[in-house]
Amino acid sequence: MTGNAPEDDPGCRNLPVGNDVKAAVTRAYQRSFPRFVHVQPVPDQFFYGQCGGVRYAATRFEPTAGASHEELVGMQDEGGATKYFRGTSVGAWVYIASDGLPRGPHGCGDVPQLPEALASAWANCSVAR
Repeated sequence: MTGNAPEDDPGCRNLPVGNDVKAAVTRAYQRSFPRFVHVQPVPDQFFYGQCGGVRYAATRFEPTAGASHEELVGMQDEGGATKYFRGTSVGAWVYIASDGLPRGPHGCGDVPQLPEALASAWANCSVAR
């Protein structure tokens, strides 16, 4: 931990998120969890930011119209966990981690794959965006 407040760390910052990023992150989730075809990020629960030149995203997913019975049942547990992603140098996204169930006491601050300064900037993923 650097000990710097997020606003004092010029390398980590929140970014405005567009539908293109949400769609790309959803595709990365579907590649990692192919049984979930009919999913979307939970509204107002999408975190997006950057540390240095690396982009990160975090969100929970929910089923969409057309979800099968198996998807609905599977999302009962999976949908409660926040998923974490890292952008690649070629513009793709990769799944890097998930919250445990139950979630740790420090939210995304307990996820070692996420830079601490970004977790702090995101208020440990406790503030809806």
